[in-house]
Amino acid sequence: MAIELTFLGTSQAVPTASRNHTAVLLRYQDEMILIDCGEGTQRQFRKARINPCKLTRILITHWHGDHILGLPGLLQTLVLNNYNKTLQIYGPPGTQRFLETLLKMFIFVGDIKIKIQEVREGIFYANNNFILEAHNLEHTCPCLGYIFKETDKRKINLVAVKKLGLKPGPELGKLQSGQSINHEGRLIKPEEVSFVKQGKKIAFVFDTAICKSCEKTAKDADLLICEATYLNELKDKAAEYKHMTSVQAATLAKKSKVKKLFLTHISQRYEHESEKILKEAKKIFKNSFLAEDLMKVEL
Repeated sequence: MAIELTFLGTSQAVPTASRNHTAVLLRYQDEMILIDCGEGTQRQFRKARINPCKLTRILITHWHGDHILGLPGLLQTLVLNNYNKTLQIYGPPGTQRFLETLLKMFIFVGDIKIKIQEVREGIFYANNNFILEAHNLEHTCPCLGYIFKETDKRKINLVAVKKLGLKPGPELGKLQSGQSINHEGRLIKPEEVSFVKQGKKIAFVFDTAICKSCEKTAKDADLLICEATYLNELKDKAAEYKHMTSVQAATLAKKSKVKKLFLTHISQRYEHESEKILKEAKKIFKNSFLAEDLMKVEL
């Protein structure tokens, strides 16, 4: 199944005319997962012509304003548009208290079903099709890096099956689930007639100093979405505020053996020269791309 990503916001703390606050939308099968919800995110849904009422989950990396101030407006809009699901919201410790406080700051019209789960290190959600995993990053407040990973699937080799005279039915089902079978007096092992297709992995690394958890999150990702707030000439400033430079993001991608790198969370100072961010990264990791608002990527 295809995984579709839409960059709804790609700026750092201060938005620009062309970059909204941070938000990335992931669509897969019947899931629509929003990673962070900066101010103005609900309007970005409109611009992208995506119905926010299809949202199933929101993953909050951390509770700095540029990553969450779009939540009240988005939730109110969902209610006004008859959202009828239970919205699953995940975030670092403190998420329950922070969200409840945020929603008490104005008169919220109507009701919405929300389930909040405070996330710590490791896998925090899994079903037959994908897992969600988190790692603790190093920022100025509790902050999580997230992984979306498709479940590996065993696929039947139809040519091998035909040679053995196997027909659709329970025997093939057992082989596909990884079990051996006896067929006409012969033991057939699953690896003889099937192969394992690796699921795709998307990694999200926002707002952090470079650290070991960055590597854990990014390792072998098909696509890494990573902050590149500053050019390398401001690496000291990046370290002071626990952010990353384009060089650090590209080095992370190369070291972690990712296939594609998308750079985001771009400082307002580069509004008219963001290509410098990409140029620096490409010197280290050629398969780098600069994320732009409303850009769509499909895997």
